[in-house]
Amino acid sequence: MILSDCHIHTNHSSDSDTAMESMILAAIHKGLKTICFTEHLDLDFPVDKGNEALNFRVNIPEYQRELMMMKEKYSGKIEILFGIELGLMPYLAPRYERIIKEFSFDFIIGSSHLVDGADPYQPAFFQNVSEDEAYYHYFESIVENINSFKSFSSYGHIDYIVRYGPNRNTDYSYHKFADILDKILTSLIENGKALEINTSGFRYGLMQPHPHFDIIKRYRQLHGELITIGSDAHTPEYIGYHFKKIDKFLTTLGYKYYTIYKNNSPIMINI
Repeated sequence: MILSDCHIHTNHSSDSDTAMESMILAAIHKGLKTICFTEHLDLDFPVDKGNEALNFRVNIPEYQRELMMMKEKYSGKIEILFGIELGLMPYLAPRYERIIKEFSFDFIIGSSHLVDGADPYQPAFFQNVSEDEAYYHYFESIVENINSFKSFSSYGHIDYIVRYGPNRNTDYSYHKFADILDKILTSLIENGKALEINTSGFRYGLMQPHPHFDIIKRYRQLHGELITIGSDAHTPEYIGYHFKKIDKFLTTLGYKYYTIYKNNSPIMINI
């Protein structure tokens, strides 16, 4: 069984109001053995006027201080790891390198939340381009991010954009974007980076995780070995969300383990 959730947010992230201890207690109640908090840090995120608090910044020393207190308090009940989710763009790489040298993160998720500073969450992202063109450009940006920044552990929700497309995943498939998706998967494998399976896609009504099941199959065909699992929970009820579906799916693909990270080094956990 998958008993580690390695993508969780709390009120240290600007898009969550949940106390860290509430997430920990929910994880213990659900029988998880390991959780990793991965608070948002998106440098240069475009902040809307009137909503300045949603800036995707984190006070890392304050976050680390509370995490270490919780780690000690719940020692013997659950393993708590110190992670970060970085919103990548190529020009930000030097700034992120300085940050991760200052803090000893167990786990670093690289994610694409913006493309050339534009947010796919906003309908304007899809204006004056076809949905397929927007998706393709998003995937191209992931290749650029992987080439520019090598210090992440796992790449998060690589088809995140389909949450927000005009037709979401209705016309979306691995085969339609196979050439660029294969570049992403090959780059991850060649650089020794993990692919995240993020179960929030089910929460968004897509009937699939991020990435799509067919992309995960393709990763296996390309001999990808490193898989991290995360719910992307921002509230307690979504911790470990639909992990049983992922457990069953990985087993059918022949995976015998998934991966967690400690000190930014992979550790294989039997399924």
